[in-house]
This record gives sequence, C-alpha cells and structure tokens, in this order.
Amino acid sequence: MPVRKRLIAALIAPLFLLPGCAPAAPDSAAPRGANGSGVFRHPGVVVGGDGLAAVRQRVTEGREPWKSAFDAMRASRYASLAYAPHPVADVACPPEAGPPACLAEREDAIAAYTHALLWRLTGERRHAVEAVRIMDAWSAVLKRHSDGNAGLQAAWSGSTWARAADLVHATYPGWEPPAVERFKWMLRKAFLPAVTAPVADYNGNWELAMTDATIGIAVFLEDRAVFADALRRFRDRVPAYFYLTSDGPLPKTPPGSTLDTPEKIRTYWFGQRTFVDGLGQETCRNLMHIGYALAATAHIAETAWHQGVDLYAEQAERLRAALEFHARYQLGAKPPKWLCGGRIERTMGPDVEVALNHLGHRLHLALPETEKLAASRRPGGTDDLFVAWETLTHADGPGRADASGAA
Repeated sequence: MPVRKRLIAALIAPLFLLPGCAPAAPDSAAPRGANGSGVFRHPGVVVGGDGLAAVRQRVTEGREPWKSAFDAMRASRYASLAYAPHPVADVACPPEAGPPACLAEREDAIAAYTHALLWRLTGERRHAVEAVRIMDAWSAVLKRHSDGNAGLQAAWSGSTWARAADLVHATYPGWEPPAVERFKWMLRKAFLPAVTAPVADYNGNWELAMTDATIGIAVFLEDRAVFADALRRFRDRVPAYFYLTSDGPLPKTPPGSTLDTPEKIRTYWFGQRTFVDGLGQETCRNLMHIGYALAATAHIAETAWHQGVDLYAEQAERLRAALEFHARYQLGAKPPKWLCGGRIERTMGPDVEVALNHLGHRLHLALPETEKLAASRRPGGTDDLFVAWETLTHADGPGRADASGAA
C-alpha cells in the first residue's frame, strides 16, 4: 500500500500502603538519573500521592478550579456506584469503527479510574470497592485485543487501566492479592503485546499513546525492562513528531521508518512543506490528533518524573514550542497560507493540563497561549478515550505555591 494511503488508514482518607509498595516521592522532587533509580514509586502513574493530597486539601477548602472539577467528576456517569462494566474476551476494533466492546472498554477503564480518584480524594471506601469491582470484572474475562485498531484501543484503555490499578493497589488494602495478580496478568498478556508492537510509519499519536500505556503498565507491574523500552520509544518518537528548526530542514523520522525521501516525509506530514518550531506531524490533519499526542507525551513524561526520570528536561523546549504553537491556533489565530494551505481543524480536547503544570508551574517557563487555552477549557473533563479529570489532578500544582507553603 502506498505510504500516504497506509498512513491515512491508520487511526485516524489516610494513605494505606501494601507491602512492596514504596511511597510516592513529592511531586516536585527532582528525578535522578536517565533511567530511574530502580525503585518504583506508587502511586506513580501520571498521578502521585503528594499531588493528590494537595488536590484533596484544595477541594476541601472549596478552591477553584479544583472544586468545580471535582464536582463535575462526581456528577459524571463514570462516578455512579451502580456503574455496570461490560467485559468481553476479545476486544476486536477494526479501523474507523468498532463494535460496542471498544467503547465499553475505554469507558469502563475511565470509570475505574474515576472511582479510584474519588476514593483517594474523599476516603469513601465504597469508591475503592467499585473500582475493584470494575477491574475484577475485566480481568476475569479479557484475553486479547484484535483487528486493525488493536494497538490504539489497547493504548487508550490500557493507559487508564494502569492509572486506576496503580492508585488503588497503592492506597487500598482491600484489593485481594489473587485479584491483583490476575489484573497484572491481564495487562501483561492482553495489553503489552499490542502496545509494544512496531508502528514506525503510523501516524505518531499511535506510538505515543501506546508508549503512555506501556510505561504505566511497566510501573504497575514493576517491570524494569518494559519501563526502559518505554523510555526508548519516547526518546525516539517525540523528536520525530514535534519539529524544531535545530532538527534540520526536514523533520526527523522514527527508527524503523520507511520514510527515506524528502517527498515521503512531506507526505507523512500531510503535505506540509514549511517546517517551523512546534509544528506537529499531524497538525495538517487536525488538532484533535495533535491533542492526543500532546496528552500522551505529557502522561509518559509525568509518569517517568514520578519514577525518577526527567524526560521533561530532555524535551522541554520541543514540548513548549508544540504547546504554544497549537494553543494559538486552537484559540482561533488565522493560519498563514504556508501552514496547511491556510486551513486548521480546531478540534483539540482537554489535553494540555499535565504538560502545562510541569513546564509552567514547576519550571516557570512562559506559556501564555497554553495558559489561555487551559483556562478556557476548565474544568477539563474527559475525552472518553484516555484523558480524564486533568484539571482536577494537575492544574497549577503542586508547584511554586505548594513547594513554598504559600496559599
């Protein structure tokens, strides 16, 4: 199949600790080394214990935007204590469409994560019980992901399952060890093969989402080899997805790519021929997929941060440029003719809170357009795929104010 057609075909309470679960380092702590210290921290998949404690205090005090974000989460269908999961043995998702099981799996994972957050932020045990019930239902049944969108489906749902499982396992002693082990087995057998498959010539949001799931699963499983592979894929794909002029006249290509001519690279970038700082591989496709890539990139870097690896520092300028470039156009700036023929599809979701928190509030970098975009979306909810409640968990902290003890 020609490269262009192949690309477009691709999708488009007290904190309890169980034995063996290390407490989370403060969210503002400086990570050590390039590959981690060897000790996994829990909870530590996108969210950490220190950050959630700060969120809980802010919600209790009625501070905004956290109170409104919390209220929106609690009022959502995902927070229902009568939520009914719909597990199946084979989640078969063909390109462009899929049976109800594809949607159900993603939604059930978000429901489990929603209840995990409610448990941690309210101390109400019934939410931990509900999260466990949903996760146990799936681990008792699911065997595989299949069909053309298997990798992306497993990525979206797997990243959320890993967040939910890690948070519950680290803070709720009522999830029985045999059930925990069964859930781990499900992630290892029904998710890792799909999310670690090679996809060098697919649109880059695929591999970034897959790596998001991979690193989260690696942390929950405490699998150092899988964790290292996720770091490698991040380091390969992010520079091949978001462009900087220091890359040269053309964007980088990921290892294993067949894009071996300038024309193939331009086709892969949806016909774009002028490359500027912050441009993304799918900018000229639509900003929805750029949003997926930004969110996944931030999730990976945030999880690595909690585990002692500073991926943000490696790509801070690239990520800052990408955030500002796309926030500007999502907010309504008119694109010049050289950019996507003067047409931008403004469809970005609630995708910037995690990256903005680190770059803007931990590193103090100026991101005025991204700040405006985040403020316009608050309280950000969920995209019903793999982004959920990130205004609540990551807006403005914990950062400068919390580190100093100021209000």
